[in-house]
Amino acid sequence: MSGSKPRVAAAGPGGALSRLRGQRSSGAANAAAPPRAALPPPRTEAELLALEAVRPEHVLGLGRVTEHYLCRPEDNIYNIDFTKFKIRDLETGTVLFEIAKPSILEQEDYECDLGEVDSSAGRFVRYQFTPAFLRLRTVGATVEFTVGDKPVSNFRMIERHYFRDRLLKNFDFDFGFCIPCSRNTCEHIYEFPQLSEDLIRLMVENPYETRSDSFYFVDNKLIMHNKADYAYNGGQ
Repeated sequence: MSGSKPRVAAAGPGGALSRLRGQRSSGAANAAAPPRAALPPPRTEAELLALEAVRPEHVLGLGRVTEHYLCRPEDNIYNIDFTKFKIRDLETGTVLFEIAKPSILEQEDYECDLGEVDSSAGRFVRYQFTPAFLRLRTVGATVEFTVGDKPVSNFRMIERHYFRDRLLKNFDFDFGFCIPCSRNTCEHIYEFPQLSEDLIRLMVENPYETRSDSFYFVDNKLIMHNKADYAYNGGQ
């Protein structure tokens, strides 16, 4: 895969869908990919918590999933709010998971909210899928998010998935620039590595030991940190 990633100008209300393809990096389950930048020696979570600002190269050096959030909810000074999320199998078009905030479903038009938002909610998600999910090759994750009254430049997400202390995959997406008071939609394209049958069995037999960190940066400074865990024993 090319070392460059598409950068998109996020559209305003009713804007067009942008599709972003993620880069994969280190992890035994992944094919080798050129690094985005030279990385410093790995840092511990405790060291990152002591930093004034956490940057992309810091989280790319982590060797395991975090136990704490590396930033505060109030660090999201741009009032970025994720309002819809959908996962689908790109090969069949089957929707695997979909959720939306009720308040967004009830709105016909998006209005810019210049007041303080409840940013303490929604930092953790628990997913349950069937074992078949682990054999998918390409998945699309469509997200809709709104932006407050500040412009957002160089909006970037780094998402790292682990089983126990093993890095399974690393995805890196650039959203680009988002105008103030906008609603934006994009689809992240996840190209999954092929997992061994032994690893799939362990992941199915040990629900919620597969976890992920999603780090969101604006101008290379961490402003949001979300977590998730996963079970793959659904339907059993």
